[in-house]
Amino acid sequence: MKKSLLALAAGAFILGAAEFVMMGILPQAAEATGVDIPTAGHYISSYAIGVCVGTLILVFGRKVPPKNLIVLFMAIALVGNAMSAMSVNAVMLLVARFISGLPHGAFFGTATLIAKTLADKGKEAQAVSVMVTGQTVANMLGVPAGTLMAEFMSWRLAFGLLAAWAAMTIVLTLAWIPFVPPVKDTGILGQFRFLRRRGPWVILTAVFTGNAGVFCWWSYVSPWLQKTGGWSAGLVPLMMMLAGFGMVVGGIIGGRITDRWRHAGAAALGQAISCMGLLMVLLVPGNRVTTAILTFWIAFGLFFISAPQQLLMTEAGQGGGELIAGAAVQVAFNFGNAVGSVVGGAMLTSFAMDYRFTGLGGVPLAVLSVGLLAFYSWKCETDTDALQRMREVHV
Repeated sequence: MKKSLLALAAGAFILGAAEFVMMGILPQAAEATGVDIPTAGHYISSYAIGVCVGTLILVFGRKVPPKNLIVLFMAIALVGNAMSAMSVNAVMLLVARFISGLPHGAFFGTATLIAKTLADKGKEAQAVSVMVTGQTVANMLGVPAGTLMAEFMSWRLAFGLLAAWAAMTIVLTLAWIPFVPPVKDTGILGQFRFLRRRGPWVILTAVFTGNAGVFCWWSYVSPWLQKTGGWSAGLVPLMMMLAGFGMVVGGIIGGRITDRWRHAGAAALGQAISCMGLLMVLLVPGNRVTTAILTFWIAFGLFFISAPQQLLMTEAGQGGGELIAGAAVQVAFNFGNAVGSVVGGAMLTSFAMDYRFTGLGGVPLAVLSVGLLAFYSWKCETDTDALQRMREVHV
């Protein structure tokens, strides 16, 4: 494995952990900052807002070499997580979480371009999947570890360690990632020219609806495991590790299949896997065995689609919009998370807090995503390697 991919995976780890660790330490953070749990939920929302706003960094950093952008993103993550660790009130923590979210989408857009550029020919999706593996490992190990730190030591320690990890990633980036030239400078508006075509909008809508469908269930996975599956609260972190393992395996397998097949077809396959899992959440009677299997299954499908979707958008933005296109995937992902949480909550309210019905809210959205990806593969996806395979023939 190339060292450059390990450096990118380290960056993905810190951003994945910073995004999701707050869900596990919310009660302790709320108590320390003097707010109730619903108000503390804004600490999660402020990160998501930062993800969306931070994409603008790429608009004005289009002339900066991608390696330097990665260093900038990790420096921002260092500042944001250090501020989170030292926050003394709710306002300071809200600002810190916003800053922590700024580099998220921009990082993944830039890291996808670097991984694709440095990959061996024919293994671009696998290279992207290795980079994304950092985020999946964060869910498997980083988030449960942060939850345990908050329970037995201090929630601030989790953010302190993430700040230290960001500093280490800066060193790895400078040492291991080679120079990659900036994307073609087409001006500020030129970076968004790819959005004039229908294809990118189809992909982004598929990302949005697919993640909204999964997060109808994922947003309430902890009480689902306890109420439907009969798991004790103390064993929920173990189930979160199982979900993280499913994400790791799904990301790796998804990358390998994508390199051997149509990218949109691979994304549709992964989304269909998650869709079937959501349907089983609704239909299968809950017990420890079935909930454990479905936790792994849906998490597997959720990150199976990461590499193909990132590559689809990066390719759609060719000609100067690659970074913006790659970052747009993360923006759509986070919007999907927010909407999915609301839809899942509405299902719970409508069906007497029966957590199986979160699957009912997610299935139609996931089906729509599969349909959009299948449509893109049929109508929009072309063989982008055809030109590279042409050779001169003398007669």
